[in-house]
Amino acid sequence: MAVDYAVIVVYLAGMLAMGWWGMRRARNKSEFLVAGRRLGPWMYSGTMAAIVLGGASTIGGVGLGYQYGLSGAWMVFSIGLGLLALSVFFSARIARLKVYTVSEMLDLRYGGRAGIISGLVMWAYTLMLAVTSTIAYATIFDVLFDLNRTMSIILGGSIVVVYSTLGGMWSITLTDMVQFVVKTIGVLLLLLPIAVVKAGGFGEMKDSLPTSYFDPLGIGGETIFTYVLIYTFGMLIGQDIWQRVFTARSDTTAKWGGTVAGTYCLAYAVAGALIGTAAKVLFPKLGSADDAFATIVKEELPVGVRGLVLAAALAAVMSTSSGALIASATVANNDIWSRIRGVTGAADSERDEVRGNRVFILIMGVAVIVIAIQLDSVLEGLTVAYDLLVGGLLVPILGGLLWKRGTVHGALAAVGVGGSTVIFLMWKYGILANEPVYYGLLASLAAYVVVSLATKPTDEAVLANWRERLAGRGGDEEPAEPLAAKA
Repeated sequence: MAVDYAVIVVYLAGMLAMGWWGMRRARNKSEFLVAGRRLGPWMYSGTMAAIVLGGASTIGGVGLGYQYGLSGAWMVFSIGLGLLALSVFFSARIARLKVYTVSEMLDLRYGGRAGIISGLVMWAYTLMLAVTSTIAYATIFDVLFDLNRTMSIILGGSIVVVYSTLGGMWSITLTDMVQFVVKTIGVLLLLLPIAVVKAGGFGEMKDSLPTSYFDPLGIGGETIFTYVLIYTFGMLIGQDIWQRVFTARSDTTAKWGGTVAGTYCLAYAVAGALIGTAAKVLFPKLGSADDAFATIVKEELPVGVRGLVLAAALAAVMSTSSGALIASATVANNDIWSRIRGVTGAADSERDEVRGNRVFILIMGVAVIVIAIQLDSVLEGLTVAYDLLVGGLLVPILGGLLWKRGTVHGALAAVGVGGSTVIFLMWKYGILANEPVYYGLLASLAAYVVVSLATKPTDEAVLANWRERLAGRGGDEEPAEPLAAKA
């Protein structure tokens, strides 16, 4: 295991070094929060794929493959579909707005007053997403160093907090590119073919397992529908995803770079399901499906390769964790705290804004680690996050982009009614039930349409400003020099 340890230690040291390098570039708010809006297509594609494919997509995706076979790909496949839809239909408009948060977009579209309430919902989502990603460190460090759960979470979480606090989005972008390469090599190019060969090849796998394992719909129609509803639509509106869209150098980069990342996600989904299916052949009696990834890595991979694949899993967790962390801090500072204080963006210097955002990343990071230590179920935390996001914010966000008649009162009603319905039905039916997001979304839609039609249309001056911003006019200044490594 000495070689495996060396691979992981070098990888973790590299993450911290990139955090230090990023600190030297992040000299103003734009650089710190959205990498100066200067990412070219290749860097944008890699970082976008890295953030959406986290521990749940890697460890959880393999676990679903172990439990259901090829249809276990549907969770990650739904993420890929959502990213493709965002990139093709919405990302160009989002990138042209030149804002920092989803709540700022809502204020622009509806004329203010929607930001702080939507910010609270978005903050809860990003915080829980960061927490669930952080919990996943326990599985990886247990295999690597035989550390207990608490120490694993503290170790992994602290590294992410340090490099994110130092360099903001620049550090996260650089580390995500490394993580994307490591994941591609570790999971797609090494673990996938080795797992299938060890299981005897595809033909042997079909002979050893029930036919349901090779039915694309074997996981069940209702489950597939729920995955699409939560994850596909969740990709359209999450602050962690939008904040990456804001880093694109142009709307063309956002559209086509995101399309490449979404296609990569589809391939990653199938790979995870195949690895899990192979693990079922090799280890048919595991106590938990979520142990499939760690078991096949530990038992079937040679020294050195094992370290690289575990580094790939660590990369998957870190990319999502860091992205959710900076999103949570951005929302907490810009959409909640600054509004509570009544501070406008012009009140502080650029340097003060960077320092303030660093402080919030540090505070949110400590909170994430503490909550992760206390929370047992990753699935429950992730479900709460996405149900609140989709049930509370999907309708007012997409409504603002697609329906001119939508009003601020309709948006506020949609957030309040949808979010309250989700919370009540979680209490009544249980956190993992499907009913909360189904009925929460319907209630949100009904409230949005009825209240919007019953209230005065949005002021034409607000809509005119909105159209100007959608056309790419206004917002913060464009950088004078493009990123040196445009590609």
